[in-house]
Amino acid sequence: MARYIGPSTKIARKFGEPIFGADKDFEKRNYPPGQHGLASKRKKSKEYGTQLKEKQKVKYMYGVLERQFHNTYNKACRLSGQKGENLILLLESRLDNVVYRLGIAPTRAAARQLVSHRHITLNGNVCNIPSAQVKPGDVIAVRERSKSLEVIQASVASTTKYSWLDFDAKELTGKFLNVPVRAEVPENINEQLIVDLYSK
Repeated sequence: MARYIGPSTKIARKFGEPIFGADKDFEKRNYPPGQHGLASKRKKSKEYGTQLKEKQKVKYMYGVLERQFHNTYNKACRLSGQKGENLILLLESRLDNVVYRLGIAPTRAAARQLVSHRHITLNGNVCNIPSAQVKPGDVIAVRERSKSLEVIQASVASTTKYSWLDFDAKELTGKFLNVPVRAEVPENINEQLIVDLYSK
């Protein structure tokens, strides 16, 4: 299996920020992993290394593999506007990410699993494709038989509201109001580095 399912804190330490959400282990040791993690003479990364690191960070953050990420970038290039912003907004419009943003799942990985295990409906139809693009006006809901799942109930209890989403915690139904503006996306991403990397 190609998708990363190993320790998430190790990856977060590699990038120097908690990319998978709040992480108490990361707060204790927020330096790179390994024997020489704290060494002051770590090699300074060059321009290419910085760009590659940023791309890898976004891939881990959204749980996307290289081919799918590259296809999303190509799609972003065909849209009008800035390539980097389009890329982030396309990733934000993925079904698994929208389920995570609505607060139905505690992490993107958990959201992906809920979608692929057929717990989520898109416009009334069961959708088990995590990469499905959600359009403005689409309704995302939890299936009737899945509403009692412990992971969903626990996650909904501590949800964050976003301006481009409308969520009814009682009915476990959400609406994708519009594609967010780049400034509204809270993730710390320098998308220009990814554009520069793919432009070579």
